[in-house]
Amino acid sequence: MLNPEATFILDIEDISKIYGPIKALQNVSLAVRPGEWLAIMGPSGSGKTTLMNIIGCLDSPSSGRVTLDGLSLDSLSSGELTAIRRESIGLIFQQFHLISYLTALENVMVAQYYHSLVDEREALEALENVGLGDRAKHLPRQLSGGEQQRVCIARALINHPKLLLADEPTGNLDETNEALVMDILRSLHRQGSTIIVVTHAPEVAAHAERTVVLEHGRVARDTRSPLLQAKA
Repeated sequence: MLNPEATFILDIEDISKIYGPIKALQNVSLAVRPGEWLAIMGPSGSGKTTLMNIIGCLDSPSSGRVTLDGLSLDSLSSGELTAIRRESIGLIFQQFHLISYLTALENVMVAQYYHSLVDEREALEALENVGLGDRAKHLPRQLSGGEQQRVCIARALINHPKLLLADEPTGNLDETNEALVMDILRSLHRQGSTIIVVTHAPEVAAHAERTVVLEHGRVARDTRSPLLQAKA
């Protein structure tokens, strides 16, 4: 459940990330409200991946403050960050990261195993929700790229995360499968999911309520959808 006291599901305050002489992020601040759909864009080397890794609890900033659902992540150990990621964040990767010798159903159930208890019925329902109920017993090599990405979405959603974080979710997909994946994300957003999509594709970012553009590790622009502004 979301923390009812938290105004923002994610609050990033003045974070920087430095790797030796490289300043991957410089004084980035960003706040995301529950139920918001945010797109993060920028050229290669702009800091998108670094920011995604920090939001996803895969890395920590060199300085600054990150708060997720009212909990400060600043002083947490790598093990504690792993627990937060497992409990609160659903990750969708461009490269899928499915286990090759497990079926689609078993790949979803793996996420359950690391969270609490496996529930085959619930995992099958998650696959059905992304249109893959009839592909549950197939191995990843027997699935198209679009089907594998939908397995990833089912896996990311199975533990009811507070934040869904997608890294180039359509980057390896053709136009037809891109449309299917975006339809799923739109449906999730209508149901109240908080979504952050890291993308280089304007046509993907166009679905978001808000777009943040990074340049040289800094926030260059933070804009709301003109369509949503017109409705306001």
